[in-house]
Amino acid sequence: MTNKKFVFVCVQNAGRSQMAAAFARQYGGDEIEVVSAGTKPAKKVHPEVVNVMKEKGIDLVGVKPQLVTNALLKGATVIVTMGCGADDFCPVYLLRTVEDWHLEDPHGQPLDKVREIRDEIERRVQELLSRYL
Repeated sequence: MTNKKFVFVCVQNAGRSQMAAAFARQYGGDEIEVVSAGTKPAKKVHPEVVNVMKEKGIDLVGVKPQLVTNALLKGATVIVTMGCGADDFCPVYLLRTVEDWHLEDPHGQPLDKVREIRDEIERRVQELLSRYL
């Protein structure tokens, strides 16, 4: 049974939060529950994100962005928001622990920039897990 729940939220749930969730699943294993969602979900994960995550051996093909809801946030150990501005719903009022990672949106960026964002997300996820596991 998992006792730690990590929720990653960005605007479209098609880039940053999907990468963070994938790394959390990879490094946290079966010991944790991982959820990613968006305030305004896209129809699919951005192709450039799918491409750079394949380079890390993580397949995001077929992963569908979803809307952040109170039900998804319930019981979260920590919620990490990325790129949620003042005009977007960021669920900070519900949480015990909230972190806001200021990261560029990978959508439409050159692959080298998407790789840079991916690697920074991977580093932050590893650090996050080391604090909570």
